[in-house]
Amino acid sequence: MEGMGVAHQPNCLQSLLCRYLMPALLGLIDVEGGEELMGSAPFITEHEIEMPEALPEEQAKKMIGKQFKLFSSEGYELIQENVERVWGKRCDFQGAMKLSSAPLVFRAMAYGDPYSVKALIGLACNPMLTMPNTKLVYKGLKNLDLYVVLDKVWTPSAQLADYVLPAAEWLERDFLWNYHNTTPLLEAGEQALPKTMPGEYDRRDDYEIFRGLAIRLGQAEHWPWEGLRDYYDYRLKPMGLTFEELVKMGYWFPEKREFKKYEKTGFGTPTGKIEFYSTVLEQLGYDPLPKHLEPPESPISAPGMAKEYPYTLITGGRFLPYFHSEFRNVKSFRKSYPHPKVEIPPDTAKKHGLKEGDWVWIETERGRIVQKCKYLDGLDPDVLHAQHGWWYPELPGEEPWLHGVWISNVNVLTERNPDHLDEALGSWPLRTMLCKIYKAETSDIPLFF
Repeated sequence: MEGMGVAHQPNCLQSLLCRYLMPALLGLIDVEGGEELMGSAPFITEHEIEMPEALPEEQAKKMIGKQFKLFSSEGYELIQENVERVWGKRCDFQGAMKLSSAPLVFRAMAYGDPYSVKALIGLACNPMLTMPNTKLVYKGLKNLDLYVVLDKVWTPSAQLADYVLPAAEWLERDFLWNYHNTTPLLEAGEQALPKTMPGEYDRRDDYEIFRGLAIRLGQAEHWPWEGLRDYYDYRLKPMGLTFEELVKMGYWFPEKREFKKYEKTGFGTPTGKIEFYSTVLEQLGYDPLPKHLEPPESPISAPGMAKEYPYTLITGGRFLPYFHSEFRNVKSFRKSYPHPKVEIPPDTAKKHGLKEGDWVWIETERGRIVQKCKYLDGLDPDVLHAQHGWWYPELPGEEPWLHGVWISNVNVLTERNPDHLDEALGSWPLRTMLCKIYKAETSDIPLFF
C-alpha cells in the first residue's frame, strides 16, 4: 500500500522492493505487529463493481502507459490471477489495477502522442496543482474538446473547465469506507444535511452524476440501484447487513484475527511463496532483484546541470492545516498558515543571505516559484524541501491568473521528461530534482497581500 514517499521518485519500484523484502527477511509477515495479510473483504468490493474484466483486450492494448508493464493490463493479470487463487477474489490495491499513466495522458492531451485525448471528467481533483509539470497539464487541459469538473470549490483547474458540476459536501452524502478493499474494516456514516438548500446550487453526489451519465450511454443494466444507499445495501448483502444497520454500529471489524494464514493458503504469487527473486518482474522483462538506479537529475548523473543547480529539491511533505491543494480558501486556515514555506538547512540559507521569513526564488530548468524561507535542522546541506499545493483563491480566477497557480505551485518545477519515469510503474519524479535558490525582492512577487 504505497503512493507516498519513495513512490515519488524514479527509483520507486527498487525502493519498494527493498522496503517489503526487509520484513520478509525478518519473519515479520502476517504476525501481530508485523505486515498483516488481511485477506479479501467479506462484502462486494468496489473492484467487483467497476468490472475491470469488461474492458476489451483490444482496448487494453491501447492504454496509454502500457510500457510500464507492472502497472498495466499485463502486470494486472499476472498479479491478480494469483491473488484470486489464494483469496477467492481480486482486489484493487495500488499497483494491481488496469490504469493509464496519468502524466502520459496529459502529454497525449497536449501533443496527441500516442493519440489524441479529447475529453476529461475530473472528480474532486485539481490537476493544475497536484499533477507534475503544471505547464504540460495546462496545455493538455486547454487542448481538450470537453473538460468537466465535479467539485465544491472554484479551483484553478475548475476555472479552465467547460462545465463545473457542484458536488455534494461530506455532510450531504452517505458514505461507506474501506481501505482499497484489502482490509475487512468497514466504516459508515449517514447524510446529515439535505443536498439542496434555499439559495444554493443543486448539488449531487458522485453516484448520481455517474449513474445519470451511464444511463444516457446505454449502461442502465449495470446501475440498477437508484440511489447511493441502495447501492451500499447491495454491497453489504453478503454480510447480512444493511447500510442503516452498519451506520448504527459505526464500523465493522472481524471479532477474531488469524495470523500466519499463509501456512494454509500460501502467498498470492506464482510460486506461492514470498519472492525475493520476483518471477512476475522476470516474466515482464524486468530485473527480478532490486538494485539502485541513480536519479536522472543528480550531481552524479548530471554533473553539468549540477554546476548551475547545486541543490536537490524534494517536495510533497504534509503539513497542517492543509491537505494537498485543499483548504487554501478557508480564511481561518489561511490566517494561521498564510504563506508557503521552503525548508532550508540554516547554514545553506545563510550562505545565500536568507533569513527565516524571507521570500525565496526556487528555480529548476523548468521554471521558478517563490516561497518563504524556513530553517530546518537535520536536512542534508544540499537538500531543500518545498511545500506543494499552493494557490491563492483571493487572486483573480480568470486567465492568466488562475488564482495565482504559477506563483508558488511547486509542480511548475517538476519533471517533464517521460524517459525519467520509473521503468515498471511509471512513477513520476516529484523528488530528486536539481534546483537553485536566491533571495526574492518583495517588489518582484505578484501577490496581493
